[in-house]
Amino acid sequence: MEKYLDAFINAFEGTLNWTWKSIIFEVPWYTNYFWGLTVISIVVWLLEIAFPWRKDQSIFRRDFWLDAFYMYFNFFIFSIVISGVYKVIGLLLGEINVTAKSLAIMDISEWAPWLQLLVFFIILDFVQWFTHVLLHKYGFLWKFHKVHHSVKEMGFAAHLRYHWMENVLYKPLKTFGVMIIGGFEPEQAYIIHFITIAIGHLNHSNIKITWGPLKYIFNNPVMHLYHHAYVLPKGTYGVNYGISLSLWDYIFKTNYIPEDSGKIEIGFKGDDKFPKDFIGQNTYGFKKGQR
Repeated sequence: MEKYLDAFINAFEGTLNWTWKSIIFEVPWYTNYFWGLTVISIVVWLLEIAFPWRKDQSIFRRDFWLDAFYMYFNFFIFSIVISGVYKVIGLLLGEINVTAKSLAIMDISEWAPWLQLLVFFIILDFVQWFTHVLLHKYGFLWKFHKVHHSVKEMGFAAHLRYHWMENVLYKPLKTFGVMIIGGFEPEQAYIIHFITIAIGHLNHSNIKITWGPLKYIFNNPVMHLYHHAYVLPKGTYGVNYGISLSLWDYIFKTNYIPEDSGKIEIGFKGDDKFPKDFIGQNTYGFKKGQR
């Protein structure tokens, strides 16, 4: 038991110290996700101001500050809190010989760096797409995912407005994706992480981007807005699940973009009764009788 307690404490303190060092610029720039997230957020927000898609939407849109809080809470505060738990789980799996390499179906460590990054990006994006489908399909998971869909005016910070329980689901599945490719992240994986933050911010931004012919590969704000549509096609529980890539939606026929005005209502049935504050939104899914 002492081994697990020490591992928990060390992981917690390590993540806390790394986050603080990031804030005060004492880590390499390419691993400084605190300021990387901040800079990307400011850049996309300035683009929203300069090139607004919905011109009647305020610069400080509805829930702007709530979403900004979610952004840093989910990316850093929750990561600090949960880091010890993940470390203990890793030790427990090790006890039964489930290691980072035990599930590998390929070893990309000797491949060219650019190919490592490409495979890493594609596999992790598919795992996230699949997880996203599950969040919509199953009622228990949808109760928590409602937090993300409670956004009523779309903007860049809505990207990271989600219930912390989603991290609990996403993290193990993303780890599984890493295990498939040999149990490690490529040395230059920071490039992918920054790219996915930027794409996610743009997808939720008040900017009209389609990427032209590349829309069949990369997700975009027009496509993702319909993921948040209040009215969905009959018989579906969701559309346009893509995270960074739209490719999976076109392959599995979950794509849906009937028009591109940007004026559609977003949210979900009953969202007028959904809690408006952080605490209320994060306790909603645990209450009996909620759907």
